[in-house]
Amino acid sequence: MTNSANTAAAATKGLKAAILPVTPFQQNCTLLWDTETMTGAVVDPGGDLDDIERAIAEIGMKPEKILITHGHIDHAGGAAELSARLKVPIEGPHLADRPLLDKLDQQGASYGMMDSRPVTPDRWLEEGDSVTVGGHTFEVLHCPGHSPGSVVLVNRPQRFAMVGDVLFQGSIGRTDLPGGNHAALLEAIRTKLLPLGDEFAFICGHGPTSTIGRERRTNPFLTGDAGSFYV
Repeated sequence: MTNSANTAAAATKGLKAAILPVTPFQQNCTLLWDTETMTGAVVDPGGDLDDIERAIAEIGMKPEKILITHGHIDHAGGAAELSARLKVPIEGPHLADRPLLDKLDQQGASYGMMDSRPVTPDRWLEEGDSVTVGGHTFEVLHCPGHSPGSVVLVNRPQRFAMVGDVLFQGSIGRTDLPGGNHAALLEAIRTKLLPLGDEFAFICGHGPTSTIGRERRTNPFLTGDAGSFYV
């Protein structure tokens, strides 16, 4: 395994993940695959596409799609180009993030990420939809607040979720960007993520993995101890 990608068991029963930090934002691009078929998906390819393709080759994964949790540059900036390279469709996020995806080239220019391209997904995702990764089904939860169209992907049988920038270890997604809504984000976490159960593990868009139980007990934004800061 390449030193740039950290492999971790995402869950049991054959579903695994490799986390590859990409872009100057060190965003967690995640490769998800089934260990029997090696078929999987690339989640949030924000950039550094050569590194992503090297990790795919080293794992021996056969990408079948790209999944996008939301429309910010560090998560979606490389999706259009990677889709063309791999010849796979793009699914997600929610349609509410279309204005962000339409202007990814402008977002990229602002941050010196000149290879970013606008994205039109092959499939928009809505609350209650499902997506499959290597034969494993993930339920779609629409969780606005960090962005209007943020989605969380939940595999209930294996108690595992991809949460994008909705929830982090010890923090939550920032809401001071265009379309952000602090109250909506907390409401989504409290009504959609916390009810999943304490045993649920998740991969977030930045930083280390965590569990719902850990965040319920220790995350200052959920315990009421947070000040006016974002990580």
